[in-house]
Amino acid sequence: MGSSVTDIAPAASTLAASHFSAQFSFETDCWDVHHALENGVDFVLLDVRSPVLFAEGHIAGAVNLPHGKIIASRMEEWPRETIFVTYCAGPHCNGAARGALRLAQLGRSVKIMAGGVTGWLDEGFPLISAGQ
Repeated sequence: MGSSVTDIAPAASTLAASHFSAQFSFETDCWDVHHALENGVDFVLLDVRSPVLFAEGHIAGAVNLPHGKIIASRMEEWPRETIFVTYCAGPHCNGAARGALRLAQLGRSVKIMAGGVTGWLDEGFPLISAGQ
């Protein structure tokens, strides 16, 4: 008798490899974002939370653009080839996915930063407030 983990057999390794490699096309993690911010960023980091939450604490270098404000005219500020990375409060929040969806619907390249602010803090990275 198997466990609930093994009752359904794992995918074939070729299918698993395809699945997991595709996952990296959709998301990145806090560590990789931090490393890029320290060593030369090649994307725009979008904090898609409210301006109030952004002011309370955000990642240095992030641009505050709430997901509901991601519209074609606003995105004209950046060249078409710009890559965006969205983040929100954390795994309990779907704002990053909402922002990423809006960007993708506008034909923009986008990834989500898995973990959001919660993951960022869990890694020991600092936030800055509006006055900093």
